[in-house]
Amino acid sequence: MRDWKKWLKWAGLRALRTFAQAMLAYIGTGAMVLHDVNWIAALSAGGLGAVTSFLMSLAGLPEEDVEE
Repeated sequence: MRDWKKWLKWAGLRALRTFAQAMLAYIGTGAMVLHDVNWIAALSAGGLGAVTSFLMSLAGLPEEDVEE
């Protein structure tokens, strides 16, 4: 049986990491200097990555198989 409190913690951490990775990828490829970054688009890319990660976590997480 799924422990929803632990699952939410793990899925949230995974989504947060994906958010940061997507933003860094967008910033790294989109601008030569930091003030040229389109921050709305970077946040949008990060948000889409986080939502996708969270939805993919519904299928299951490897962390669920590990006992703490």
